[in-house]
Amino acid sequence: MRILLVDDEEELAEPLQRILTSQGYIVDSANSGDRGWELAQSNDYDLLILDWMMPMMSGVEICSQLRQRGHSTPVLILTAKDTLDDRVAGLDSGADDYLVKPFELRELLARVRALLRRIPAPDSSSVLIAEPNGLPNSLIYDDLRLDRQNQLVYRQGAAIALTEREYQLLEYFMQRPNQLLSHELIGQHLWQEGEDMPTSNALAAQIKLLRRKIDRDRPVSLINTVYGKGYRFG
Repeated sequence: MRILLVDDEEELAEPLQRILTSQGYIVDSANSGDRGWELAQSNDYDLLILDWMMPMMSGVEICSQLRQRGHSTPVLILTAKDTLDDRVAGLDSGADDYLVKPFELRELLARVRALLRRIPAPDSSSVLIAEPNGLPNSLIYDDLRLDRQNQLVYRQGAAIALTEREYQLLEYFMQRPNQLLSHELIGQHLWQEGEDMPTSNALAAQIKLLRRKIDRDRPVSLINTVYGKGYRFG
């Protein structure tokens, strides 16, 4: 994965570049907005980390102009601006996430991982692995693998024990990455005709149990709650 880091504060940018590199990312850096703009246009990146306030060109301006030109690369804005209006302005520029300085490095790394997980494979964020008979046998998202033939689930190669209902729920999510799934849609899939539909609280409890098993105390969950609407996987 290749990241562009644009920040004019050397005391912050240099340690960030070292940390990201130590995590296995390829990191290009720039200490001014105009140089960052040149790099962003001339190279293919998986993620842009842009400081808001910089000489010549701000991170928000870079993000906005890239979006106007059709670039969809995920963008994380770093800034000391922390009012609601500032956050709204940053996100409205086309940024995917917003992190207020000062911040913990582990939070930044978690947000980087979350943004990189959104990058789709050629046709989908979940990958179908087909057997010789042509039937999809596995679903893979990031480091999570669902073996459909044997109804087994692995994360980073470690097996995860799920109940039948949890397995069905995870399979449903992994078949529909990045889609907003309402409580009704999920309930209709999991509870067959003739069964009592679960309340939203019961479904939330089921998802909480599934999260606990597949996330294993990771700071960012693969299953995201969209309040008042449902859930999104990825």
